[in-house]
Amino acid sequence: MVAMAECVPEEQYDWRPAAQARSFSEVFVHVAAGNFMLLDIIGIAAPVDLYARVPTAGDARFQGLIHRNDELAANMRQKDAVVGLLRRSLRAVSQSFAEANDRELNRRLIFFGEQTSVRRVYLRLLAHTGEHMGQMIAYLRFNGILPPWPDWRPDRRA
Repeated sequence: MVAMAECVPEEQYDWRPAAQARSFSEVFVHVAAGNFMLLDIIGIAAPVDLYARVPTAGDARFQGLIHRNDELAANMRQKDAVVGLLRRSLRAVSQSFAEANDRELNRRLIFFGEQTSVRRVYLRLLAHTGEHMGQMIAYLRFNGILPPWPDWRPDRRA
């Protein structure tokens, strides 16, 4: 995902396939901010520098995270800032998962109104990122931007 964010020219960060669709920058920020929100749900506080004005607990916190994530996606447009946020969020996910033991991963909690486990929230985070990676592959190809992996050749259709 970071490699895709890096390979998009900054002047194309505002491109979107339709007026109602997210732009390149909005998708990358949506994924990054979503990572922070899902980590917050399992008890790993979202970064204070990004979420200082969000309420501290309960449903107000959840709604505040959503609102702040929407603000970030709407306003963060510079490539360096977007790539930095994405990299930072993926690093936070990787680090927190690496530090989690089975007891923590099996801990029960309510997630979007459903009884589940921390492990399942991590799986949702992974699926969410994967969904948007597919979206970004389509955006890259539509714009004639070569995907950032070495096995792709213009003469071979995937």
